[in-house]
Amino acid sequence: MIVRLARHVDSLRHGLLDLIFPPRCVVCRRIGEWFCAVCRQAIEKILPPICERCGRPLIAARASTMPYCPYCHKQPLRIDGTRATAFFEGSVRAAIHAFKYDHRPELSHPLGKLLDDYLSQYPLPIDVLIPVPLHPERERARGYNQSHLLARVLGEQRRLPVWNDALTRTRHTRPQVELDAVERQANVQDAFVATNRVAGAHILLIDDVCTTGATMEACGLALQERGAASVWGLAIARSR
Repeated sequence: MIVRLARHVDSLRHGLLDLIFPPRCVVCRRIGEWFCAVCRQAIEKILPPICERCGRPLIAARASTMPYCPYCHKQPLRIDGTRATAFFEGSVRAAIHAFKYDHRPELSHPLGKLLDDYLSQYPLPIDVLIPVPLHPERERARGYNQSHLLARVLGEQRRLPVWNDALTRTRHTRPQVELDAVERQANVQDAFVATNRVAGAHILLIDDVCTTGATMEACGLALQERGAASVWGLAIARSR
């Protein structure tokens, strides 16, 4: 009851602020939405055929005989798979940057809707959502964990539980954006610990950006160690 009342009060407060200071698109500055329909329409979505493991696009003529990309032929992910809705460029890149670094938590709603739209088109065998955790120091500095906000929006849309406390980051790692592929893997190795709660669960990890899949895999391995039945990852965007 108290939680519902707090959410109602928060919704009224945001509604009043929107009347006084109407939202402007963080990309093009149009009035009306934080991430407008025109800029959302400009997003380059990742469409099939894709690698069955990591979700990278495949050459259509080869997809029927080569269901995996060259990376996954050489060194496949050890979790069930990762997916992303779009390429990390253009309007979606600008929106994610504002969401993470310009303190725009309200962008979790339009960005979370991208995840929901993806799962409507391309369902995955999941029954619970787990956000990729931040180290407590980084979360305090940012004010929120963007992956948790995305998972919460997606959970409300799809009526799936969000387990925010089932996975923790045990050490402060360098930002992955600063590192190459080999360094990314070493950076997050053994950086996460899961609880026994995940045993038997079919889990979807939620993050904002996936580049090499190293963070998703490190999280997934921690979940597998505790008995997760399956682990998939879904991000808003990925690098080409």
